[in-house]
Amino acid sequence: MSRRVLILAHTGREESINAALEVCVQLHAAGLVPVMSSTELQDMCEYLGVIDVPTEILDVDVTLADIELVMVLGGDGTILRAAEQVREQDVPLLGVNLGHVGFLAESERADLAQTVDWVVRKAYTVEERMTIDVTVWLQGRKVAHSWALNEVAVEKGNRERMIEVVTEVDGRPLSSFGCDGVVMSTPTGSTAYGFSAGGPVVWPDVEALLMVPISAHALFAKPLVVSPNSRLAVEVLSRTDAHGVMWCDGRRTADLPPGSRVEVTRSNHPVRLARTHQTPFSARLVNKFELPIQGWRGPSAQENAARTGQLPAVEAGQAPDRPAGGPAPAMQLSGTAESTGETQ
Repeated sequence: MSRRVLILAHTGREESINAALEVCVQLHAAGLVPVMSSTELQDMCEYLGVIDVPTEILDVDVTLADIELVMVLGGDGTILRAAEQVREQDVPLLGVNLGHVGFLAESERADLAQTVDWVVRKAYTVEERMTIDVTVWLQGRKVAHSWALNEVAVEKGNRERMIEVVTEVDGRPLSSFGCDGVVMSTPTGSTAYGFSAGGPVVWPDVEALLMVPISAHALFAKPLVVSPNSRLAVEVLSRTDAHGVMWCDGRRTADLPPGSRVEVTRSNHPVRLARTHQTPFSARLVNKFELPIQGWRGPSAQENAARTGQLPAVEAGQAPDRPAGGPAPAMQLSGTAESTGETQ
């Protein structure tokens, strides 16, 4: 049985079109069958001319059930679009970053030929990423249902006005405030919109849900990390006539009139991402954000570690003994003007 690989590309960019052709040629030469959507194949032919690589068309020659792997050529937005297309079939995605940061992508443009070779040799593993179910309620009626891999954002509908919201965790209200919005995300989405809003970076293998206010006008509006089994909710309050809007992964949207309620729970349908090498997430952070790590020495080798004893316990109010020749204990300053540097 032939092995088929679906190629999804951002055909609005020249680099992506050229990369798609390279992948098709290399897959065909290795005996695999490249597959593309009819619109993307047409875009590639219009830009490059006649394509002499045999390529099957999705939903014409084959279905998603026939696909072994999806190679996504583009940035995180292209990968989110691909996840939307294949989520119900559990087909793994392997991203090649042609965008900017590209946290969801597995490799870069310079590694394209090597990545295709890994696909040919099945030299990859598959990991599952948590997704969230999103439900919108209005006056007791369910008016919308969607999902997200990264996040759902409840945002103000008009640039000029904040929205008034109340947040909720596990059926209990937490705080109400005016804001530009609230992001509810997965650990995967913690490096996306939630990161820009000041939320924490959560390792993708951590099971949790996040809630991050955006420009909240409140004393207590801190990012929250809760159980993956929790139910998060944001209600758009009716005390003003400010409307909101909901965005799931920046792709699927719904209007939120006053009185709307957005509920978020963990979904039973994860997205599967293919990995060609097991790079620690900390290393991905350093590489993607170009973080400074100069001066890092790393952990000491176990065999070279000095033997240590248990540290002595010190009773409250008792100063520890000072070793002979050691420095004198620091003098505790009283709260006087002399010690604080203030003048009487």
